[in-house]
Amino acid sequence: MAAVDSLREAKQKLEQYCAYQERCHDEVISKMFALKLNQEERDTVITHLIAHHFLNEERFACSFARGKHRIKKWGKVRIVLELKQRHISRYNIDTALQQIDPDEYEATFHQVATQAWQHSTEKNTLKKRKKWCDYLLRKGWENQKVYEKLTELLRETDSDTN
Repeated sequence: MAAVDSLREAKQKLEQYCAYQERCHDEVISKMFALKLNQEERDTVITHLIAHHFLNEERFACSFARGKHRIKKWGKVRIVLELKQRHISRYNIDTALQQIDPDEYEATFHQVATQAWQHSTEKNTLKKRKKWCDYLLRKGWENQKVYEKLTELLRETDSDTN
């Protein structure tokens, strides 16, 4: 991307960038490097974006957590890791996790876990268990939750075969 001609033009581009979807500070800073802004210009633009409510880390974190949980069916572990990678503060991460309704969280976990178990075509039970657990752990669901659900599903499977 070519450098911008003026600070005003940079502000406009970054306002549009932030208005399109919620952004974290890291994404905006990367965009400013692409626009070849110097440190003083970056500081000025960041201050402008925050002052005019284009950039808000707490709002970003909350939107990110809600969206990744509802759309991608991620668990809290993955959401926390992804937010930490974006250098979001612990306070904002905690605030974001509170946006996820506990009942919805449980229902989503149950749905994802059951669906993954039922759609597995693996015949070897040990391999099926490992693939299923790996899948849910990759999605960011808590270890304890995954292993309790596995025990429940195995009990159901055993009762179905008897």
